Amino acid sequence: MSTAPLRNTRQRAAVISALADADVFKSSQEIHDDLRQRGESVGLATVYRTLQALADSGEVDVIVRDGETAYRQCSPSHHHHLVCRVCQATTEVEAPDVERWAATVAAEHGFTDVTHTLEVYGVCPSCARR
Repeated sequence: MSTAPLRNTRQRAAVISALADADVFKSSQEIHDDLRQRGESVGLATVYRTLQALADSGEVDVIVRDGETAYRQCSPSHHHHLVCRVCQATTEVEAPDVERWAATVAAEHGFTDVTHTLEVYGVCPSCARR
């Protein structure tokens, strides 16, 4: 993994812009499709590399949705996600109980430098009413 800073290229700016406009987690292919619809000329491999670099630097959140990696720009603070299985709507949630539990379990087993992610999948109120 490279530690060199990411270059600010037109393609990188286009990917970041597409992410900023997304209100749900999107796969690399979905972001690539969005860029093509906007008339942006960015190769799929460039989208993959850019998203991976943004994820590695903590600039985007990553979830695995139906076996596919998906990306979204979220708030910079540590949080978790509620994700609708129907419409993919995502809500950021803070979960202090989860944080305490993770710290306790890690300590009980002698783990240090612990990180974690948590996504809760369900059906959002809008989809449940349909």
